[in-house]
Amino acid sequence: MKTYSRLLMFAKPYGKFVIPFFVCTLFASFFSVFQFALIIPLLNFLFDHSTVESLQKYATAPSFSFSAGYFKDLFYYQVHHLKIMNPVYALYFIAALIVLAVLLTNIFRYLAQRSMVNARTMLVKKIREAIFEKINRLHMGYFTKEKKGDLLSRMNADVFEIEAVAGNSLEILFKEPYLLIAYFIGLFVISAKLTFFTLLIIPVSAIGIAMVTKKLRKEASDMQSSIGKLLTIIDETLMGMRIIRSFNATGFVINRFRTENDFYRKASLQGFKKRELAPIFSEVSGVIVVACILIYGGSMILRNNGAGNTGLQASEFIAFIAIFSQVIRPAKAMVVALANIQRGEASGQRILDVLDTKIEVEDHPGAIALSAFKKSIQFKNVCFSYNDKPVLKHISFEIEKGKTVALVGPSGVGKSTIADLLPRFYDVTSGSICIDGKDIRSYTMDSIRSHMSFVTQDIILFNDSIFNNIALGKPDASMEEVIRAATIANAHEFIMDTEEGYQTNIGDRGIRLSGGQRQRLSIARAVFKNPAILILDEATSSLDTESEKLVQDALNNLMQGRTTLVIAHRLSTIKEADEILILQDGKIVERGSHFDLIELEESIYKKLTLMQKIA
Repeated sequence: MKTYSRLLMFAKPYGKFVIPFFVCTLFASFFSVFQFALIIPLLNFLFDHSTVESLQKYATAPSFSFSAGYFKDLFYYQVHHLKIMNPVYALYFIAALIVLAVLLTNIFRYLAQRSMVNARTMLVKKIREAIFEKINRLHMGYFTKEKKGDLLSRMNADVFEIEAVAGNSLEILFKEPYLLIAYFIGLFVISAKLTFFTLLIIPVSAIGIAMVTKKLRKEASDMQSSIGKLLTIIDETLMGMRIIRSFNATGFVINRFRTENDFYRKASLQGFKKRELAPIFSEVSGVIVVACILIYGGSMILRNNGAGNTGLQASEFIAFIAIFSQVIRPAKAMVVALANIQRGEASGQRILDVLDTKIEVEDHPGAIALSAFKKSIQFKNVCFSYNDKPVLKHISFEIEKGKTVALVGPSGVGKSTIADLLPRFYDVTSGSICIDGKDIRSYTMDSIRSHMSFVTQDIILFNDSIFNNIALGKPDASMEEVIRAATIANAHEFIMDTEEGYQTNIGDRGIRLSGGQRQRLSIARAVFKNPAILILDEATSSLDTESEKLVQDALNNLMQGRTTLVIAHRLSTIKEADEILILQDGKIVERGSHFDLIELEESIYKKLTLMQKIA
């Protein structure tokens, strides 16, 4: 239950939910017992088992005292007088009280349920928001280790499990004990001896149920983990449908999905087998307990009648059985709830695993906002490692304001890593990166990133309108600002050719646009932000010649007057860079302008230009 105690913290403040819930549940429990207690006078009235002593007892009004006995005597006094006036009036009175008790029971039960539903929906809302916020604040390395499908599963399937199963179960565990206590008070009032007998035989069934529910957690954990893998397979299949079909891998993907789906089925089946044993065991043991009560209570009545006394009346015994039959329902509900809680605990733990993940890159204490970029960016002896594997080794260079520095080298030498370190997607392992002579870790991350824009090879667009994609992060943007940015990015013309212009929805990841159009939209987004620092990561590498020219023109417009860090394989796009850095094995092995580097006899850069036929 430690997992649930932590999750319940998200439902704070409890007061506005808990107090109304407990008050309403208390009244609902009282009237629920009262409606069954009315069976006794009803049966006595119908079968007229009143004795001379009881008639004399209820002939006068009882003296007031705050006790159950007073209210019982007052009730019989009213029935007795109505019966004398007209027996039908007494019958009407008892029937009206039963209807009123049932009505009040359900009204208070509804109000209690409504209070708990408010708490439950608030709990789930806050949990889902906490997970989403945590995911948005985790360092980028976390997403290279975790599967996207598993994260989606935790945000959806696991949270839904908490809402649908654990939420209902916790509600039952908070509510049903009140009913049980109220019912047992009623049972003790009718016959303490018979009630003690029931308390002796009930725990026998509870032991078996506890053994069944204890084994549910592992199956639940396997199920939720399997859902994550299934979502990963589905996501990868939808994203890579063209590749899968072009490589005739459809059968392989289907078999992979079937294998994981079958594992999920088996885990679900094992959980179902154990989970459904609990209510069956509960119901059978409940019937056995009722049978034992019938034998024991019936024997008491037979002995009392034979001895000529009236210790336990038949009407009281019938009411006792009626109330005890209601005890089985909340008891069974609590058993099922305990079984479901084992399922939900696995989901809760998976949620807490995300929430407990350490945020490795965050604002340092005392960090200040970077108000403006004025002079230069400096990389000073920067080293960086992924999981103890060195990627960058003692990298040092400077980008003066308004200048362009290009990074060149084969894949995997750390070019993109350098670009990711500047906005603090990761933190350096050693060394430092400075803006205007001050370590970037002394600035807040939001303020650093507010001065930067990114245009990458992997174009990220959202399933939204063109307008909202360009004005990302600024909901109050004007149409004039967006059109200006699109015009600079050479995108305005094709945008106006779409169905609804700037309000056209571009589909998932911009699938309704061509590659060049998507890239120009991402450039328009960068222009709209009007950044001082620009990071271009292979921005034209995947485009055809015509699209590349349009995009390159847009990039040239974007780069004017800005400090730019460029990563490029196509050297034709960086000829005008102020400095070009050649990386190899995580180190800078050559540096200089295009013309300086091609003058070197054995330079790596010169060999690359000859391969790409660049003068």
